[in-house]
Formats: sequence, structure tokens, C-alpha cells
Amino acid sequence: MDDSSQIVIPESFIALYQSAPGRKPSLPRLELTARYELCEDLATLLVDQAQTLQFKDDLPEDIVLDRCLRGLQASPETVSADEAVWVVRRTAELLNWTWAPKAPV
Repeated sequence: MDDSSQIVIPESFIALYQSAPGRKPSLPRLELTARYELCEDLATLLVDQAQTLQFKDDLPEDIVLDRCLRGLQASPETVSADEAVWVVRRTAELLNWTWAPKAPV
């Protein structure tokens, strides 16, 4: 398969699979791209859910995003713990919300 994918994977996502900055990711490019696409799709899907939850329950943005994180963490077979945090950070970015995970993540 051709490795010249048109998909640009953000450094923040690539960093999830690097042992140190600047190191080669631990996943092959094709698999890394698939993981990124899944996580980006999840973040996009969570936008509507987060807005609905915020409106319906009149919750602060950080509480809504914390709930999204807990939901993702409940299915570790779908995304890893690091990916779950990335998805919620990306969701916050898409919503123009501020979010910092509460420790421990």
C-alpha cells in the first residue's frame, strides 16, 4: 500500500505513540492513521452530545467534558486511556471550550 496518505496527523496525536519527542511512532503509518481517524471521528461525534448534555442538564463545560472522558474510559477496547484524553481535548477544541483533565487521568 502507498504510504503517501493525504491525511495530516497532528503532532499531538503522534506524540501519543512516541517514547520521546522526535522519536519514530511505535505504530506503522497505516495503523497510526487509522487510530487518528477513529479518534477524530469520535471527537466530532462528541461535539453534539456535549452540547446537548450541557444544554439539557445545564452543566459547566468542564463537567460535560469530564463525563465524556469517563464514557470513553469505560470502553478501553475502543480507545486507549491516552487516546481518550486526546479525543476529549479535541472535542473541547472543536467546541472552543477550555478543558484540563483532572489528575489522575
